[in-house]
Amino acid sequence: MTNDLAYHYSIPSTVQRIETQTNIFLSHYNEDAVKEVSCFFWGKLKEPYLTAKCLTTLSKVVRSRFALSPQEIAAMRDPIVTAGAGKMRFEAFSSCNGIYARLDILPEGLDGEFLSSGTTNVDFNEPMINALTGILKQDEVFLSVGQKEVILEKQGEQVVERKVTLPTRWIKGLTSVQLYLAEMDEVCKLTKLQTIQLFQTLPKGTIRTAYYLTMRAGKAIFTPASMDGAIMIGGLHRIRLLESLLPFIDSFSVYATPDRQASAFVLSIGALRFVFSLSADPYRGFSGEGNVLDNLTDNIPLEWIRGANHLLKANEEFNPTLFSLENDIEFETVDSLCASLSAMGLLGYDLTTRQHFYRRLPYKPERIASLNPRLKNARKLIEKEEVELLTTTPAYIEARVKGTNVWHTVLIDEQTQRCTCQWFTDHRGMRGPCKHILSVKILTENMEASSY
Repeated sequence: MTNDLAYHYSIPSTVQRIETQTNIFLSHYNEDAVKEVSCFFWGKLKEPYLTAKCLTTLSKVVRSRFALSPQEIAAMRDPIVTAGAGKMRFEAFSSCNGIYARLDILPEGLDGEFLSSGTTNVDFNEPMINALTGILKQDEVFLSVGQKEVILEKQGEQVVERKVTLPTRWIKGLTSVQLYLAEMDEVCKLTKLQTIQLFQTLPKGTIRTAYYLTMRAGKAIFTPASMDGAIMIGGLHRIRLLESLLPFIDSFSVYATPDRQASAFVLSIGALRFVFSLSADPYRGFSGEGNVLDNLTDNIPLEWIRGANHLLKANEEFNPTLFSLENDIEFETVDSLCASLSAMGLLGYDLTTRQHFYRRLPYKPERIASLNPRLKNARKLIEKEEVELLTTTPAYIEARVKGTNVWHTVLIDEQTQRCTCQWFTDHRGMRGPCKHILSVKILTENMEASSY
């Protein structure tokens, strides 16, 4: 698989200013489009100044690098935009993939027409971002995702083709981050004043050790001391990217996974929601977590994924039970499909509504499915007959799996899964299962399926 993808932007994204009216034209590209969609949305932003502030913050996240050396060149990535169901969602990761950021523009923040629904890349170039900073509170701003009029067929029209590195880390990040978000619960909700006071407790400079967010005497603080119920935040300095938005927020909600290792913050700003999620540490990008691998052991045919793409609309809430009833599909089948859709990044998660939403990724399903080497290596172990099942009961599995000049022991029960390999020793399941555990799970699931 090539590491480069040609983005065919008909024109660069631009911001045009005419007196007090500003028009934002976001050029788009979709690798997996069934047909060319000239325009997804055209209309007026009801809160243009705040939207511009949020988009500028999103661009700062994209250009941030918290785990890469200065010598590494991190090209700017183009965010993806999901348009549909009356909403617009702009999603992006930091270059190091340790921060996930999303701007949701809710229906009350838009006054326009959704000409099509779907998910697409948009050109987020530097001149356009610079122009966003010049938008004033009294300005009228119109947003176009794509061109309202198709001009590609004009004779002699130049097509801008920009070679970019395929953001495979972004795609893998989308498959992982929504599983973390779906596990999270709201820990606290702060007012604007409480949030500003919280950020005043941020230490200066780059923070090398883990810090914790905790409540003390009814006040939220960041502290280096761990205590019961505190949320661990590795690389606390990353949260400074939100400081420019604090004067405009209505509330600041804090979410965390049950183990308090991953966190997310939701800034409510009028008709906007800005989601900011951090990996456990700066050196741990969401793309490498591997928490989706357990959900990919069922080999769901790509035809099912394509079928879901035809049935589901972008930004539509995905309710597995309702989907099963409406389409006369067995609950177990929909559960497997839901797991695969999540693991392939086709389902996102909205913390405020506690619901999954559908996104039609602008990358071919075949490309997404090829991004998990541990899963591919696990299937190779089965093909080479290098997995031996010693004990298989509903409550306990013991197996031997061939490694490099050694056989590893895999133990799986109702509570835990363990392996004697170095990967498991290093990570203890914190970054998903190793290929040996995966191979045992796939083999036993295949045997159970064939027995019916």
